[in-house]
Amino acid sequence: MLIQALKPHGITPSQAEVLRLLQQHGTLSPSGLGQLLVCESGTNPSRLVDRVVAAGLVERRTDPDDRRYLHLSLTPEGKRLATEVADIEEHLYASMDAACEGLDTEAMLAFLHSFIGPLPSGEALNRRLGLD
Repeated sequence: MLIQALKPHGITPSQAEVLRLLQQHGTLSPSGLGQLLVCESGTNPSRLVDRVVAAGLVERRTDPDDRRYLHLSLTPEGKRLATEVADIEEHLYASMDAACEGLDTEAMLAFLHSFIGPLPSGEALNRRLGLD
């Protein structure tokens, strides 16, 4: 559903995740971004970053005090698209809530957390949620 909703915007779910993380955090280093990504394992998402930079959605700047460090932030177009992605996510969450109505969602969430917790994506999700 997410892939289909993002298709008209010309981005992938992985690219959308980058936009939303930068929207939430403002500026991140590539390794800081990598630690929060659920869509990719590892802490160096260089190819993914290269794609969103090439698309004009993310700006990559060298740290003025230490040229060895990079900072990633959204461009104006990236900010606009991140807001659209947030709206798409809210619509999907509302659809999931409606589909789960009457079910024991706490038990389902506990199962999902225990199932993905030990995986790299689960570890990234726990870092993002502050559960690590």
